[in-house]
Amino acid sequence: MHPCQLLTLLWSLFLIQSQIAHARTLRFVTVLFRHGDRAPIDTYPQDPHKERSWPNGLQQLTQEGMQQQYELGQYLRRRYSHFLSPSYQKQEIYVRSTDYDRTLMSAQVNLAGLYPPNSSQRWNPEIRWQPIPVHTVPVTQDRLLKFPIKDCPRYHELMEETVQLPEYQDKMKGWKDFINQMANHTGYSMEEGMLRKIWKVYDTLHCQKMHNLSLPEWATPDTLRTLEEISTFEIRSHVNLHKVNEKARLTGGILVDAVLRNFTEVLQRSLPLKMIMYSVHDTTIIALHGALKVYNEKHPSYAACHIFEFYREPDSTYSVAMFYRNDSRRESYELILPGCISPCPLSQFVKLTAPVIPKNWDEECHRPEPAANTAAP
Repeated sequence: MHPCQLLTLLWSLFLIQSQIAHARTLRFVTVLFRHGDRAPIDTYPQDPHKERSWPNGLQQLTQEGMQQQYELGQYLRRRYSHFLSPSYQKQEIYVRSTDYDRTLMSAQVNLAGLYPPNSSQRWNPEIRWQPIPVHTVPVTQDRLLKFPIKDCPRYHELMEETVQLPEYQDKMKGWKDFINQMANHTGYSMEEGMLRKIWKVYDTLHCQKMHNLSLPEWATPDTLRTLEEISTFEIRSHVNLHKVNEKARLTGGILVDAVLRNFTEVLQRSLPLKMIMYSVHDTTIIALHGALKVYNEKHPSYAACHIFEFYREPDSTYSVAMFYRNDSRRESYELILPGCISPCPLSQFVKLTAPVIPKNWDEECHRPEPAANTAAP
């Protein structure tokens, strides 16, 4: 080799090593995912199918939902193969779920895809699976992952104010005849909890359609579109209408705060923890996206996944990037916090999200008793 060529090669290697030494490095990951496909939450009074049409019962994870979560676990394994150890290491990951069968089962199946046991972890040669802890707290005590929180008086006051808005009232007047028709078709009395019942009807019909069950004659494509439109507006009334920051402080802001505090804890204590996983609901992801001002009014699909990635920058500062996967056939796409770049400097991310993070949730909620379980681990 000519001396000049050798010098060029050595210089190129030096530049590559220099770039590697000064590259951004992944330090910590938080993953939130919706449970997989499930049976309807409920049936309406005149539903011809009822619970008998669902092998595992209402609200339960289906086999399709299990497959979705297993695939998500495999996706996370591919995405973080360079970051997580090849085999399960208890000090690297912490998993928490809401206390519902479908989210607990989703977490377990997801972990089966993320951590297939290697040869030393195979406790049974015929079973390619290993038990991995999934933590939870009772629903009545969950202040972190289940929204809206029922025992938050101020939140209910805010929703009562929202219902009185001219925009809200005009929408309801426009849907009045349709809602009356739904009452006749379903057997529901629509006087109280009207939008909640409309959502239940839509959820039931949507689940039945996805599983090739016959729909009643009145459940036309136009009817389903209107039910979806009403359901979307009902969600928007929680997230994007009336005192949105205050609502976020009582819901999704709690989760944003926990995500940031967990990373701070990992750094301050030099913990080996690399990933926290939360198995949650569509309402959890919606509340989170509302607090982050990235909610696009598209409903989180089954196994939808929101990812926070925390990096150590070459100058020893930290940054955070967000990714969202709402379609299992596609790669995650980047979410950018309004007012920042991506990855967002952590100090800027904290500053921009400060308005939606509660200082004292009990006081802001007008609760007489202190709350618990707002962070993990």
